[in-house]
Amino acid sequence: MTRPVKATVFGTGSWGTAFAIVLADAGCEVTLWGRRQEVVDAINTGRTNPDYFPGVELPANLRATTDPAEAAAGADFTVLAVPSQTLRDNLAAWTPLLAPDTVLVSLMKGIELGTAKRMSEVIEEVAKVPAERIAVVTGPNLAAEIAARRPAASVVACVDESVAQRLQAACHTAYFRPYTSTDVIGCELGGAVKNVIGLAVGIADGMGLGDNTKGSLITRGLAEATRLGVAMGADPLTFSGLAGLGDLVATCSSPLSRNHTFGTNLGRGMTLEETIAVTKQTAEGVKSCQSVADLAGRYGVDMPITDTVVDIVHHGKPTLVALKDLMGRSAKPERR
Repeated sequence: MTRPVKATVFGTGSWGTAFAIVLADAGCEVTLWGRRQEVVDAINTGRTNPDYFPGVELPANLRATTDPAEAAAGADFTVLAVPSQTLRDNLAAWTPLLAPDTVLVSLMKGIELGTAKRMSEVIEEVAKVPAERIAVVTGPNLAAEIAARRPAASVVACVDESVAQRLQAACHTAYFRPYTSTDVIGCELGGAVKNVIGLAVGIADGMGLGDNTKGSLITRGLAEATRLGVAMGADPLTFSGLAGLGDLVATCSSPLSRNHTFGTNLGRGMTLEETIAVTKQTAEGVKSCQSVADLAGRYGVDMPITDTVVDIVHHGKPTLVALKDLMGRSAKPERR
């Protein structure tokens, strides 16, 4: 009799907890690592995560610990669900504890500040594991809906297709349908850039600009992500799939999206500091927009919506001025 697949999830935030539920529902033995003892105790004794999903009962085959060594021991899959800008330092501490041959799985949708590296690149560098042992989960996966077990699809990507297939089997449930891909670059860029476009659409919604504006930003934002992806060696078709268009539409249309909500508050006139103060969870696009713009500069790719978001978020450019400048750019063919 074969033993159950063992999975560890580092991070008890909304997406980490939701994906842990998926893994447990798929039959894995799941350990959640959390920093705060009170959250871990609530998961183990109350069978719920009170900070994020207080009304959701967690599966019996899911437990939690504050001990990273205990969490990492014997894991077939080690899932990383921390804010992207904290990954490097956290993973440096966890790497000596990792189980031999464990597959490292990134749930993070960001680009590292300074290095402009994708999360899989940071994992490969810090943990010193080959790309064949690094996988990415991405797609239209709003955590609250996943935790409520509403139907959703996703992409699990790894350069080694057999590893992607193993992860696919480990997280396939009646409500969560994963598809495989070997285009890690495209999948990661789709997830990172959609956060930036989500901010832009949120700003437009906060300004009351309407659905034509939203549709235009989503479409041209997808074009920006695709241009950058192609320049970096990604498959352009990835951006018309779940990791691209699917994730982008969910982020830009849902009040559950952190980035959309953050942008909406900016568009309504709140300052960056005020918006940060009322935001309880990490909106990855706030920091990653600068990293995405840096990547675009390195590859000579024009990303005007991304640049506009950077100007508003990091340089304090008034939204009305930014809108006027964006709309006033010189006319050009659509396919450029």
